[in-house]
Amino acid sequence: MDSPATGSPADLFEAENQSLLVARAAHAAFVEAEPTQCRQALGDLILAYERLLRETRRLVRRSDRAELEMNQLNTRLQELAAELEHRANHDPLTGVLNRAAVIELVNRRFTHEDLALIVLDIDHFKRINDSFGHPTGDKVILGVVACLQAVVPATAQIGRVGGEEFTVVLPRQSEAESERVAEGLRHAIETYNFDLPDGSGVTASFGISWAPSGGDFDSAYGLADEALYVAKRGGRNQVRIAASSLHPLQHEV
Repeated sequence: MDSPATGSPADLFEAENQSLLVARAAHAAFVEAEPTQCRQALGDLILAYERLLRETRRLVRRSDRAELEMNQLNTRLQELAAELEHRANHDPLTGVLNRAAVIELVNRRFTHEDLALIVLDIDHFKRINDSFGHPTGDKVILGVVACLQAVVPATAQIGRVGGEEFTVVLPRQSEAESERVAEGLRHAIETYNFDLPDGSGVTASFGISWAPSGGDFDSAYGLADEALYVAKRGGRNQVRIAASSLHPLQHEV
């Protein structure tokens, strides 16, 4: 706090300083009138009080430094806790959710809302790794994630559930809307420039499942995975919807 008169920081020991000034004045006034013993006692009192003030100020400065260091340490601990939580829930290469986090997310959201699940797998990814090496494979994975992030709606969550397999969680989306999103993702990957050494492109196959609230990850993922393999067997680079997700009048594409 600043002193109103001077604008300088207020002295926490202003009252003690005033007492010290009064004592000094008393000491000076009674030098001739009082005995030597009284003078000595008052002088000792002043010296002791001055030492007390110096030590108190030193302790306050030390306390302030300790408080600052504790605040800095607490901030760092909070940052580390957030970093550890992020690492526990996210894939280290891509930064999207990892498999465990996707499972927890889907099961939690199924308690109160409908969900569509898109499962996609990069086509012929082993050929890319074998032909060009794992660093190129990692670049392809990062490129696919960039495509997903550019297309999915803001409410969606992306997860990497396997080496080249990803899941997109779509809350409150119908089968038709989910299929539209998946087709957008398929097209984005198909047209993306992955800059492979041989100039070839990359495609992915997609499976979709939908379930009302009350479902669970294992069931929804299993259905989407079955649809994904239908897409794989059908020639890859296509979207398929799980048969049990369709309404009675719908037929699998």
